[in-house]
Amino acid sequence: MKTNRFHIAVGALMIAATAGAQSAFDLYSISQPDLKGTARFMAMGGAFGALGGDLSTLNQNPGGIGVYRSSEIGLSFGCDVKKTHFNDGDNIYKNKEKDWNFNNIGYIGTYKTGNDVVPTFSWGFTYNKAADFRRHYKGYIDGINNSMSNYIANQAQGTHIDDLAAEEGMTDPYFADRQPWMNILAYNSYLINPQDGSDNTYWGLFNDNTTGYSEVEVEERGHIDEYSISFGGNVMNTVYWGATVGVTDLDYENFTYYGESLQGASVAYDVKNSNPREPEYITYVGDGDADWNIKNRLRISGTGVNFKLGAILKPVNELRIGLAFHTPTFYNLTSEYYAETNYKYYAYNLPVAGRDIEGWAETNEGCIGRTDFEARTPWRFIGSIAGVVGGRAILSFDYERAMYDGMRISYDYDEDRYITSDVKTYFKPSDIFRVGGELKVTPQFSLRAGYSYQTAPTTKDIQDHKVDAYTAGTRLSYSLDNDMQTVSAGLGYRYKGFYLDMAYVHKQRKSEFVAFSSEEGEPYPPTASVKDRNDQVVISLGLKF
Repeated sequence: MKTNRFHIAVGALMIAATAGAQSAFDLYSISQPDLKGTARFMAMGGAFGALGGDLSTLNQNPGGIGVYRSSEIGLSFGCDVKKTHFNDGDNIYKNKEKDWNFNNIGYIGTYKTGNDVVPTFSWGFTYNKAADFRRHYKGYIDGINNSMSNYIANQAQGTHIDDLAAEEGMTDPYFADRQPWMNILAYNSYLINPQDGSDNTYWGLFNDNTTGYSEVEVEERGHIDEYSISFGGNVMNTVYWGATVGVTDLDYENFTYYGESLQGASVAYDVKNSNPREPEYITYVGDGDADWNIKNRLRISGTGVNFKLGAILKPVNELRIGLAFHTPTFYNLTSEYYAETNYKYYAYNLPVAGRDIEGWAETNEGCIGRTDFEARTPWRFIGSIAGVVGGRAILSFDYERAMYDGMRISYDYDEDRYITSDVKTYFKPSDIFRVGGELKVTPQFSLRAGYSYQTAPTTKDIQDHKVDAYTAGTRLSYSLDNDMQTVSAGLGYRYKGFYLDMAYVHKQRKSEFVAFSSEEGEPYPPTASVKDRNDQVVISLGLKF
């Protein structure tokens, strides 16, 4: 199904250095915020949109800065333990990692005007770790009934072998001058082979008698650091307003390993003294065993800017209403990418002059490819309400809508309409519900708890595999995130202006790993469920003065 799209791209002379370098899935990967901030904020599930008076609210509802009646300085740090379960339906493969994080540091300055209409004006600077991308899972998928090689063969149908044979001087790792690099890598790794007597139709490795399994490893690393400057004020102790300018530093890395071990496959074998894969060479194919893998490395890095506006209304002391609006983060980014394959083929009943084939191939003669591009993350809208009872108890609710279908990628500020179409096909707005509570047991000690639930950002069509999943270059595998839940609890201590807070946060998310896009009428691709859990302990120290 993808063949037509690639041919259109070539026919339209898309820029080789950018075509296929990014995908809608990459854009989603760098557009996911995390529940990070002060321990009080996290213990209450992030439901702070109508409360304010906390360093983390500047990145959620800037109107919270107007609540301040004194200055504050504080910092937060903690430990994360991340666990993943990779389940192919028969077996569960587990992985665990631990890391220390510096979550938040900030300063708020408040000026008392002495004016009854505008009693205070505040400004501040915060650093916040907006996202931590770490996720690592691996395992096996037994009893596969299709091969990535067959999928690639279908995409290469109609392409002459002259356009797939390796040559020196092809400069782009993900899109050569003539064909997608995945087709070229597959041909030069013997994953696809010309059908008998043909120079433009191909077989994959998997046939009716083939059995085998696949091996998977995916490791994501990196972070989004956000540096914010905020200002805001207080109008008659009833309306609190604020604005934030955020500058983000993004660094995202993805390593993906996918391999197959097949028995009874349609494998190529060599003839002594031949020159395999030259255009005039005729490939010999017979039954045998195939062991092959592909490794993809991707890094996306750069900086961005965003703007946030917010307000909190306090009609009576017991009620607070909040509203906030976040623009997308507008990024200038660079992606770096590289791919290589390794293969071994063992043919059954080799002819006298035959021999098995093994070796490796890589994109762009081993050089790392680079692409500069612009990205736009989702718009976000937050509505909040909170009740305060006797100055001792707080119950707060937030609703947030993240417009994932509004993500965009551009090259030299020219929007990539193919990726825009994919974004609208794969992603939809996601709803986030947060609830948090706090109880002052004594004037010094407080207990807190929170809960957050986020709906899946992917459409039903992509979840049910009813549409093609276009990925970038040689990275044919992708994952689909489902709903996410967070449960949190914590406590706090106050003594005069000093405070010490602690929070425990448990986050759980389920995803589906898909080896390659499904095709109508073809056997289903290898898939597995991925469950990742994140347990965090966060400590905050600060002083109000």
